[in-house]
Amino acid sequence: MELKLSRKQYRRLLDMAYIGNWILNSARGEDRFHDYDQVQNLLFAQAEGQGMGELTYQIGPLSLPSPDYINGGIHDAIADYEDAIFFRILAEELARRDMDDVPIDEHNMEELNQRMDAYMEEFELHGTDHVMVETED
Repeated sequence: MELKLSRKQYRRLLDMAYIGNWILNSARGEDRFHDYDQVQNLLFAQAEGQGMGELTYQIGPLSLPSPDYINGGIHDAIADYEDAIFFRILAEELARRDMDDVPIDEHNMEELNQRMDAYMEEFELHGTDHVMVETED
C-alpha cells in the first residue's frame, strides 16, 4: 500500500496514531494491544525520512515517539479529552442516579438531558469543588 501525504498530514497522522494508541493501551499494563504498537512504530519509523527526526528515537528495531514529541503538547490534547469525557460521564451517572437508575427511553430522555446539563453547568463553574460524599460516622 502506498499513501501520499503532505508533511503536515503526516504529522497529523503521527498525532492521531499516538493518541489512539494511548487511549487503547495506556491503562492496559502488560495486556497491551501490540498490533497498535506495531502500527505506531511503522509510522514513527518514517519520521527521519520526512525531516522530523526529532519526533522519534530508536531502541533496537523500534522507532518510538521521542521525549520531545511526548512532552511537546500531545498530552495536553489527551488531558483535555479526558477531562471532557470525565465530566460528561460523571454528569450522566449522577443524573441517572437522581432518576433512580430507571431505564432511559423517549419519555424520560429530556429529563436526563436537563439533569446532565445542570451538572455540566456546575462542573464548568466549580469543577468538583461542590461534590461531597456523605459518610456514616
